[in-house]
Amino acid sequence: MLKTFVFKFGGASVKDAESIKNLSRILYNRLRNHTVIVVSAMGKTTNALEVILEKKLLGEDYSLNITNLMGFHLEICKDLFDTAHSIHYQIENHFIQLSRELQQDLNRDNFDQIYDEVIANGELLATRIVQEYLCTQNIFCLWQDARELIHSNSDYRFATVDWKITSQKIKKQLVPLLEKFPVVTQGFIAREKNGRTTTLGREGSDFSAAILAACLHARSVTIWKDVEGVLNADPKRFPNTVKFDELDYQEAAELTYYGASVIHPKTIKPLANLSIPLYVKSFLEPHKSGTIIHKVPYTNSIPCIVVKDEQVLVSFKVTDFSFIDEGHIHQVYANLKLLKLKVNMLQISAISISIVIDKQLFKLEKLIEILKEQFEIRYNESLQLLTVKNHNPEIIEELMKHREVFMEQVTRSTFQMVTKPLQ
Repeated sequence: MLKTFVFKFGGASVKDAESIKNLSRILYNRLRNHTVIVVSAMGKTTNALEVILEKKLLGEDYSLNITNLMGFHLEICKDLFDTAHSIHYQIENHFIQLSRELQQDLNRDNFDQIYDEVIANGELLATRIVQEYLCTQNIFCLWQDARELIHSNSDYRFATVDWKITSQKIKKQLVPLLEKFPVVTQGFIAREKNGRTTTLGREGSDFSAAILAACLHARSVTIWKDVEGVLNADPKRFPNTVKFDELDYQEAAELTYYGASVIHPKTIKPLANLSIPLYVKSFLEPHKSGTIIHKVPYTNSIPCIVVKDEQVLVSFKVTDFSFIDEGHIHQVYANLKLLKLKVNMLQISAISISIVIDKQLFKLEKLIEILKEQFEIRYNESLQLLTVKNHNPEIIEELMKHREVFMEQVTRSTFQMVTKPLQ
C-alpha cells in the first residue's frame, strides 16, 4: 500500500487568486507524490448556486447571477494565468454546460436531484483552476473527477457512501495515478449507480477527504482552515477562545455532532476506525502546529461552545387527550427519516414532542402536511441552538443573559438551549 497523505482545502482557502497562490506555497514544501488534494468550491460559490436554484424554482430571472458567478471565476483566472491559457475557455464552456443543466424543469419533487447536479459545479470549477495553476508553478499534478471514485446511494443531498464499490474504484483508478503524480479532486460530490451526481451533505468535503484516506489507508489527513486549529468556541462570536493542541476522536466526534463547523460530522468515524490522525491547521499560518485529532488517553474538561444558526423549533401536540407514547415518537421520527431531516435536539412532555431541526427548503412544509391530521403543530423559525459541552454554572448564566429561551436541557456534561439570536 502507498504511503499516502490527504490534504483538504476549504472554500475560504481558495476564495481568490491570492488564496490560491498561498495554497501553492503551502504545498510546495509539503507535497509528496502520494498525496491527494481535496478542494471545495471557491469562496461563497455554493451559496451563489443555491440562490440561482431558488430563483429558478420561483420563476425569477437568474441570468445575471450566472454572469456574475462566471465573472468571479474568470477574474481569478485572469490574475493567475496568461491570456492564452486554455483555462479561460474551460471556465466559459463549463458555464455554458451549467446553463443547459438549469434548463431542466425544476419542482419540489425533483429539487434535491437537480440541486446535486447543479451544486457540484462549484467543486468541479475550483479543482480545475487549482490543478491548472499548480502545474504552472511546476507542482505537477493530475485532475480526477471524484464521482468516478466515490459511489453512493440515491439519497440526493445526503447520500450514503457505498464503501465496497468506493474502495474498489479508489484502488483500481486512484492508486495507479498516485504512483506517478499527486492528484487534485473534489470534495462533497459522489455518483449513484445510474450515473447521477449526488452530494454528501453541506460542507461534506471533509468527509470526502476521510473517505479517500480510509480507502487508501493514508498516513494522515490535514484540513486547512482559516483558524489556527480546533478551538473551544467560534472566535468570531466569543472572546478568549482556547486552541486544543490535541483532541480525542470521541471528543471531536461529539463536537461535530452538536454542530461545530470546523469539521464535518461524518469525518471522524472512518479515520478513528483505522487510527488515521487528523490535523487541523491554518492556511494563514501554516508553520504553526494546529490541532491533531487522534487517540488521547485523558478526558477533556475545557468547556466547548457550539452555535447552530437557522434552526427551527417544531412542536407536535396530541389532540385526542392521550399522552405521548412510543407510537407517537415513531410516527414523527419515521417521517423525519423519510424527509432526511436530522434532529438536533429533542424534548418530550406528557402531551407533546418538540424537535429542533436545520432549516431546509420545503422540508418543514412537507413534514407539517404529512402529520397535520395526527397532531396540532406549531413552529418557530430563525432560531439559534447553543450547546455547551463540559458546562459550568458561570458559562450557562452568561449565555442566558438577555436571551429569550424557547427550550433548554441539561445533562451531566452538556447544556443546550434554543433561543432567538441576539441583535
